[in-house]
Amino acid sequence: MPSDQWPPLSPMQTGLRGRCPRCGQGHLFDGFLKLRPKCEVCGLDYSFADPADGPAFFVMMFVCIPAVAFALWLEIAYQPPFWIHLVTTLPLVLLTCIPPLQPLKGWLVASQFFYKAEEGRLARPKEADKSA
Repeated sequence: MPSDQWPPLSPMQTGLRGRCPRCGQGHLFDGFLKLRPKCEVCGLDYSFADPADGPAFFVMMFVCIPAVAFALWLEIAYQPPFWIHLVTTLPLVLLTCIPPLQPLKGWLVASQFFYKAEEGRLARPKEADKSA
């Protein structure tokens, strides 16, 4: 199937499941957060993808801050020994911060493909300047 005839797939559906944003069949990740070089089904090159620190930012803002707030509340309200924090707060932070990283990264990569996001430029490319 030519690249312009692939049906548009929702970035939410493909990205959150870690699937190729073009065909929805191939895998996006090679490991936990490492992107594959290309899709094993349709051959889409994933070099366009650069989610940068987006997944970490979303996790920090929506998950880490409440988890740290819980740790502070626990400390202020009860002043427990240090081992209580190790048993309660550390697992809370780890279990709420690590698992969402892959789905968020997949969603950001799929959104970049779906919306044809590119690096910002301050000037037009030289080819466009010559034709204008």
